[in-house]
Amino acid sequence: MAQENIRHGALALLEFETVAAGILASDLMVKRAPIALLRCGTIHPGRFLVLVGGSVASTEEAFMVGVRSGKAGDTLQGSIFLGDVHPALHDAVLGARKDLTGDALAVVETRSSPALLAAVDAAIKSTPVILSEVRLGDDLGGHALALMCGDLTDAETAIGICAERAGDQLLARSLLPRLDTDLRHLLEQGTRFGRCSALEPTGAEYPEEVACSWVG
Repeated sequence: MAQENIRHGALALLEFETVAAGILASDLMVKRAPIALLRCGTIHPGRFLVLVGGSVASTEEAFMVGVRSGKAGDTLQGSIFLGDVHPALHDAVLGARKDLTGDALAVVETRSSPALLAAVDAAIKSTPVILSEVRLGDDLGGHALALMCGDLTDAETAIGICAERAGDQLLARSLLPRLDTDLRHLLEQGTRFGRCSALEPTGAEYPEEVACSWVG
């Protein structure tokens, strides 16, 4: 079982069109090289993601096996090998979150998870933005999402790098120059609707009395 508290030198993410192809590739990858199988499973719409990590050499070797397997069956939807993955991205992919600091927020959404990792890795290596959250596939219809924060100039630069790196895989992007304080508190809990707690800010207007009458 993978130890997620270990920081791996390299990461690789592969997305397959079918579950069967993804499971087959996962088996071939772990048999080929001494890597950590960090995540694997289904995402919408019926696709399969495989995330592995380890040394640069072993991860690249396993990655190439997975790519060949996917191409042989024409099932590989996307892939990315990060031989020098940014530590913040490594941790965020495995579930780590950071508070939103700085005035500005950059939101990037891509059509595939490999495309997001490639874009975000390039952005945070080039700017001092803070990577707050990364979501890959789950509950996003197969899309991927990242939140980055910092001062306006850095956030703007980061979102531009993401757009350029993602190319036609970019689905949407938003730049919020002055993130609302209440929204900040909610987003720091995560971007999943079901986990969002209610927030009633000071100054919110409510009716003084709500009357309800029933006619029998």
